[in-house]
Amino acid sequence: MTYRDLRYEVADGIATITLDRPDHLNAISGAMLASFSTAFREADTDTGVRVIILTGAGERGFCSGLDLKEQGARAGAGSLNGTAIAGATAKFALAASPPVVLHQTDKPVICALNGAAAGYGLDLALGCDIRVAAEHAKLAAVFTKRGVLPESGGTWLLPRLIGWAKAAELAFTGRTLSAREGLEWGLVNKVVPKESLMDEARALASEIARNAPLAVQATKRMMRLSLDETFEANVHHVFLQLLPLFRSQDFTEGVKAFIEKREPQFEGR
Repeated sequence: MTYRDLRYEVADGIATITLDRPDHLNAISGAMLASFSTAFREADTDTGVRVIILTGAGERGFCSGLDLKEQGARAGAGSLNGTAIAGATAKFALAASPPVVLHQTDKPVICALNGAAAGYGLDLALGCDIRVAAEHAKLAAVFTKRGVLPESGGTWLLPRLIGWAKAAELAFTGRTLSAREGLEWGLVNKVVPKESLMDEARALASEIARNAPLAVQATKRMMRLSLDETFEANVHHVFLQLLPLFRSQDFTEGVKAFIEKREPQFEGR
């Protein structure tokens, strides 16, 4: 598969997806929008991939948001994101949009924040399961300073990640947090020196990848589902997820490895 403005690499069960427009602080182009969703779907359906790392090229920016110059030119030509505008209303293919595809991805996703994440880029970072940030990275919730709102999942994600009051403070003020502040607020899992960012992200991905992939993915699905259902409903759905896991080769291997006091060798079957 050929991608534009994005690199896709797989090694040792880890897919690394790199936003690749460093000269534009990895601002999201129309080509990148399409490549992003396709790459994530490829990783999610590839049985050889157990964990996904999302990062940006260069050291200055993870993603500075949508490329406003490109989007402005398209809007001026009567389209937005390649979709014709009818009056003031545009139809978006939301089901195929990066935030929705990212949210529906069953494989664990680690965001390696190599620089500033602003606007749309911040929403993408928040949509990942785990965030490891370089010391110079920033989290810029600048939506209200641009006359818009967090349009790509932020209004749903922020209150669930840090609670209503903190989410309101960050979103309403349009504040920019340093990596350390992001750690204090609970938006970042770990802050590391920039030169060790990818090593730290890969080490964490490898630790996850050593576990039973079917169990890891089922755990993520149930955690995601629990955000919008009662405790009783989630317990019921977890039980239904357990039934096929009990019949998997990985479950047999996990029990056998425990009895034999050795590390299990999971195959995702």
